[in-house]
Amino acid sequence: MRVVLLSSASSIHTLQWANHLVELGLGVHIISQHPAALSFPKYIPVHILPFKGFLGYFLNILALKKFLKEIKPDLLNVHYASGYGTTARLVNFHPYVLSVWGSDVFEFPYRSFFHKWLLCKNLNSADMIASTSLSMASQTKLFVNNKKIEITPFGVNLDKFHPSNFMQNSNTKSICIGTVKTLKHVYGIDILLEALSIVYMDMKNEFPQLSNQLKFKIVGGGTDIDELKKLAIKLGIDHITQFTGPVSHEDVPGELNQLDIYVALSRQESFGVAVVEAQAMGIPVVVSNIGGLPEVVKNGQTGFIVDSENPQQAATAIKKLILDTELRNSMSDQARQFVHTHFSWPSCAKKMSQVYQNTLNIFKAR
Repeated sequence: MRVVLLSSASSIHTLQWANHLVELGLGVHIISQHPAALSFPKYIPVHILPFKGFLGYFLNILALKKFLKEIKPDLLNVHYASGYGTTARLVNFHPYVLSVWGSDVFEFPYRSFFHKWLLCKNLNSADMIASTSLSMASQTKLFVNNKKIEITPFGVNLDKFHPSNFMQNSNTKSICIGTVKTLKHVYGIDILLEALSIVYMDMKNEFPQLSNQLKFKIVGGGTDIDELKKLAIKLGIDHITQFTGPVSHEDVPGELNQLDIYVALSRQESFGVAVVEAQAMGIPVVVSNIGGLPEVVKNGQTGFIVDSENPQQAATAIKKLILDTELRNSMSDQARQFVHTHFSWPSCAKKMSQVYQNTLNIFKAR
């Protein structure tokens, strides 16, 4: 089967899907209006559309038609329903699978009536819709007319995200709690800092010696970094809180390896790739009960699920993990096994390949 991914060539997710679909024997081409900021192997051709920005999704119609005529794919997989979904609908190539990513269904349709209308048109023109989580599938159903939505989660490279790749310092006495996330309001880093301040103050009062071992680490860049640094000062935890700034995806496993507890208290989350990656590294997690996060954590086994925007409840879960080393070790083992069973890239790519084949079969049977 020859497949074209109409998707951002600057996204690590596009690269991962392409690589693992090729491993299953599919021929894969990338067409993108975003520059190829990542290194794609030579056997995955990348075709760049001429126009950029929002207007590019309308102006690239002829160029996309030309590429599709040359490649002659059996199927088109469009990633991101608002932008690339618009181009695909206007080109009118079939069959195509439309993969929703998150902000395209959680944010885009609420900007104006036009945005909602555009998203509805795009979703309803697809032959099949794919979502990385049940939560996002439910959100997508608000804009489609009786279409089945397939669940195709992102995978994790279990060879790359493996604790055995790193030296473990058995002599360290510090306990590091943190996150790897873009520093934006939607991801609740302010809530995390509030929870960490509660943890620190409680531990300082109840277990002063243990409180001296606490370290907090915020990995990632974003528009809110300056305000978050000010908040850490205000909360009295700036002296034990490190803001690393942005890191490449290649460096994420090493950053995760320094954490003992991973926390994600997002206000909105379509899937939770970073949470899955943390568990793959054998790190117990604390997450909010928002979006796709509860789908990627086994509550009480690989981590804890807490109420959203509730720093006190998050702090209680974090303290439980700090004080119970045996629980942390047990969750660590279960977390890696959970990810291995449900989120390895080979199994996730196989699910997507099956969606492609089912879509082709339905299309041919019409």
